[in-house]
Amino acid sequence: MRLHQVILFSCGGLGIFAAEKYIYKEGSMNKEIEQYKKIITSLFEEISSEDEVIKKAAAVIGDSIMQDKVIHVIGPGGHSNLAVEEMFSRAGGFACVNAILDPGTNLSHGGFRSLKVERVPGYANAVLSSYGVGKTPGEVLLIVNAYGINAMTIDSALYAKKMGLTSIAVTSRSFADKIPKDHPSRHPTGANLYQSVDIFINNHLPYGDAILSVDGCEQNVGPTSTFCNCFTVDYLTVEICKYLVSKGYTPPIFRSGNLPGGDEYNKSLFEKYSGKAILLF
Repeated sequence: MRLHQVILFSCGGLGIFAAEKYIYKEGSMNKEIEQYKKIITSLFEEISSEDEVIKKAAAVIGDSIMQDKVIHVIGPGGHSNLAVEEMFSRAGGFACVNAILDPGTNLSHGGFRSLKVERVPGYANAVLSSYGVGKTPGEVLLIVNAYGINAMTIDSALYAKKMGLTSIAVTSRSFADKIPKDHPSRHPTGANLYQSVDIFINNHLPYGDAILSVDGCEQNVGPTSTFCNCFTVDYLTVEICKYLVSKGYTPPIFRSGNLPGGDEYNKSLFEKYSGKAILLF
């Protein structure tokens, strides 16, 4: 048995819309959602165990920021782009993020297209070059891809090595290790992202991504990759901020434009990085 109520949400300037909310009485718990919450919480704990390597990556990125560089971030494929958007042009995020959001793998241009494009060898080279990645010494490329096996992902790591960038990966080792070397989604070399970069941050994505079994449904539901990716990059953002403060450097962090004075606070940050972060302005 459950209690039913309607709650109203305000969505920016778009007005008010209603949504249903179900409150489960004690003894009638939604077992699937409770299981989902426990698994996601457990994954966050596992990611938190990567604190040492996250701090290492934060120091590398922080040093680059203090040299007036931008943070190049790419999510090569489908929902991996969401982690890039999570870091880009947002309250509590760095203004110096060069978000590489190529239409080829953006789901708004087609899911099947995205799947095909991310598997094209060499495609990443053109994308990274067009975003100005690797023009100066001391740059960092953050590659976020939960699976860590497709052509665009591996080529991004190879591009970084060729151009002399420090490469950092957010990906899952256990997932990549379980995918056959001849799987069609893999890079032609069969390489894994976690083995192809300078610094590897394990996001602990479980095999299969979706982790909930529902009676009567053949395929699992309850995806985890976006949770894993976004929690990891937000964790990294916090550590970069802490590192910069420890060095006496003011972190270039955006304030919410919906707060009083937010636009005024952010104005100088937009002006400073708009020429370097391609999509910022």
